[in-house]
Amino acid sequence: MSWVEAAARLHAQQIPYALVTVIEVRGHAPREAGAKMVVAADSSWGSIGGGNMEISSVQRARTMLAGGESAPAVMEFGLTEHASSEHGRQCCGGQVRVLVEPIGVRPTVVLFGLGHVGLELARIASRLDVTLHLVDTRPGILTAAQRADLEAGTAGVRFHHPAAPESVLTAAGLVPDSAHVLVLTHDHAEDIAICDTALRRPLGSIGLIGSRAKWARFRKRLHEAGHDDAALERIVCPIGVADITGKHPAVIAVSAAADLLRVLQKSEPGRPAGAIR
Repeated sequence: MSWVEAAARLHAQQIPYALVTVIEVRGHAPREAGAKMVVAADSSWGSIGGGNMEISSVQRARTMLAGGESAPAVMEFGLTEHASSEHGRQCCGGQVRVLVEPIGVRPTVVLFGLGHVGLELARIASRLDVTLHLVDTRPGILTAAQRADLEAGTAGVRFHHPAAPESVLTAAGLVPDSAHVLVLTHDHAEDIAICDTALRRPLGSIGLIGSRAKWARFRKRLHEAGHDDAALERIVCPIGVADITGKHPAVIAVSAAADLLRVLQKSEPGRPAGAIR
């Protein structure tokens, strides 16, 4: 498999990797500037020339991945018999600079409900660097133009129209434990089922649209389903920024999106996952 294919597969499978690139060559070297390889925790694809240069670069890449680092690093190698080396000497005679770029896993957002507010929120979220699952039980809820608009953004968008929306959260390998769930469906029965299922998983955050009166009713129902007070604290209702008022769908969506950004920022490597508040 080429490094290009490996990067695409790792990206699709939400597996962190590092892109290692020869960015400068002076004199003789095993590979030219622009040579690349992809490094994951236990595998690599492609080559930047082998020997000490490649082994050291791979080790640096894996150390960065293990530490959750996000900033790229530049390594320099002297390919002469006099240059210090940990893994054997390369005597090509040149100087090489290598860029190691860790590529982390994109956050996953699962948005339930594509009504007026849900669609506006989906439009914003589709412009973020996330994996975005859009779930609605109504197959015809979106026009072809709306679907195309949502797919045109930065996010990796997947549409789901199951009879039971909560099944998206139980499908094997589909939604990671770090995912952020937003519940905005047209049906309170669906909302309850989704919240119940979400609480049975270790998710990054769970947010529910609605009033405090709605949440009081939901708390009672979820208590009856076996969830204690500590578990129910994981759900935040209402969602959004408290001091942004207004009931227009776009206003609510912007408020919820702003809070989602805050949650995603808190959930970056090295920071604990936050709740939508």
